[in-house]
Amino acid sequence: MNFARDVVDAADPAGLALVELARDGARREWSFGAVADGAARLAGTFARLGVGRGDVVMTVVGNRPEWVLTMVACFRIGAVVLPCTEQLRAKDLRLRIDAADPALIVCDERNATELAAARPGCRVVLVPDPSLFRGPPVEAVELAAEEPCLITFTSGTAGEPKGVLHAQRYLTGQRLQAEHWLDARPGELVWCTAASGWSKSARNVFIAPWIRGASALLHDARFDPAERLELLERERVSVLCMAPTEYRVIAKRAQPKRLPLLRGLVAAGEALNPEVLRLWEAETGLTIRDGYGQTETGQLTGTPLGEAVRPGSMGCPLPGIDLRIDDGELVADPATVPTFFHGYLGSDPHSRDTVWRTGDRVRHDDDGYLYFEGRTDDVIISAGYRIGPFEVESALVAHPAVAEAAVVSAPDDERGAIVRAIVVLRDEATPSDALARELQDHVKHETAPYKYPRRIDFAAELPKTPSGKIRRALLREQG
Repeated sequence: MNFARDVVDAADPAGLALVELARDGARREWSFGAVADGAARLAGTFARLGVGRGDVVMTVVGNRPEWVLTMVACFRIGAVVLPCTEQLRAKDLRLRIDAADPALIVCDERNATELAAARPGCRVVLVPDPSLFRGPPVEAVELAAEEPCLITFTSGTAGEPKGVLHAQRYLTGQRLQAEHWLDARPGELVWCTAASGWSKSARNVFIAPWIRGASALLHDARFDPAERLELLERERVSVLCMAPTEYRVIAKRAQPKRLPLLRGLVAAGEALNPEVLRLWEAETGLTIRDGYGQTETGQLTGTPLGEAVRPGSMGCPLPGIDLRIDDGELVADPATVPTFFHGYLGSDPHSRDTVWRTGDRVRHDDDGYLYFEGRTDDVIISAGYRIGPFEVESALVAHPAVAEAAVVSAPDDERGAIVRAIVVLRDEATPSDALARELQDHVKHETAPYKYPRRIDFAAELPKTPSGKIRRALLREQG
């Protein structure tokens, strides 16, 4: 197998592969022929620089074609690519360099100073650099399913980020979620907004769309709610894949509207609040189909196509994937997960014969739909009650004054722990004791009264990982 040969080279050379929206406002369309040729020539450059099969190539490049071409070039020659988000600082980059020992780093020139502060010991090439693509192309090599291809680091919500090594089968295994959850279709434009360097970007920015014959949109700019809605309309996007945080912010700070060609909305990364679902459906006529996966597993669940969305649910297991709930925790049979990881960097391979415990607390309804309740470490036990933070957060976000909310435990002499909420208000709202009491009463009305936050703190923003996940462990420490 070889993704570069079997998907990119095999596509219609004249077919649209990428729509590039550059940071300076320029727009360019890339055909599959142009991507295939550029990646093959870049692979030749890598080989002349001494990069071979199994060597690690690290990238510090944003959502621009050089990132995609580097990924495909590595797939072509059997190198292992380690994409890093541009938001990483020198300490973060040093951690990844020490863990992965790259043979080469491809870095956007705008990130060169930060990378230099990490003191890499290998060769660094900067982009853009047309000379990297002027050499002769090289042929794709035949690769085994268990050969390594990709390293992604966990987001660090529950401790130090860990390097997750995926095998070649991870790439072809994306067909399952691409068909049954993302629902990319031939001839359409798919926009996955995840920044390069994260698990969702590695699989859904271009890999899953291309497997299904669709095109990918690359937007190299910071998140702006109004601009995102404008680009959806201008570029005639058919499927939008965003983080729940982005859906929440747009719902609160912009005005989604119906677009004739936009037919699919999907989300993954965190649980999606029912209030946000209702807002988007009311404005666009589309329901956001939530899904669930981990860096180690790839996508595991999704709202089934053609079925009504159930607010708060992350859908059902994807076809063929065996999931069950053990003492409230979601566990998977790795043998049924085509995108299950090979192992952590520096550790032995993870056996696919050993059950995988996700560390996430989940419940299910009578029809098998799954509902995320929180990380096992996030569950709050107060006066004997088990309280999942997500339900309380969803109740808070449903209040018109609230933009975002995070819920964690705080120690209490009588109850052992109490529910503490950290709330970010909308621009027009002002923090006050009266508003805190109003929010407490609101939660009591929205869900079981024992779940209401006995402590409410107002904040300008929530601490998040670079991928947008709330760092609840840090909030617990600060509390």
